[in-house]
Amino acid sequence: MQDEQAEAQCPVRATVRLLGGKYKSIILWELCGGTMRFSEIQARIPEATGKMLTKQLRELEADGLVSRKVYPVVPPRTEYSLTEFGRTSIPLLRSMMEWGTEYLVRNGIPVAECVETSMPLVGSTEKEGSGCP
Repeated sequence: MQDEQAEAQCPVRATVRLLGGKYKSIILWELCGGTMRFSEIQARIPEATGKMLTKQLRELEADGLVSRKVYPVVPPRTEYSLTEFGRTSIPLLRSMMEWGTEYLVRNGIPVAECVETSMPLVGSTEKEGSGCP
């Protein structure tokens, strides 16, 4: 995309391309709390198959939002974390959480905590979780 001849793109479409996968935004939200192993991410997003989670993580890594570190141990250990660029999505994720909360409240749907260790719900007095500015 650094090519000087690249066509102009709509910023909204670019954002949706980066974050619009079935679990991408949820993965980023989970990683706001800090580095996680694949099994931890999978436990937090049980509706995602291992294959789908791997695909989404690889796309996030290819787009520079997530970094992956593989440790040469047996069994293999892989950790994922937000990159500096990935952390720039946190305000957008917070806005999504606030907008989603408003929608749920407006429709009388109970609001659940999205992530135990990450950002609190709107109006909460709890401190933010580790890793999120």
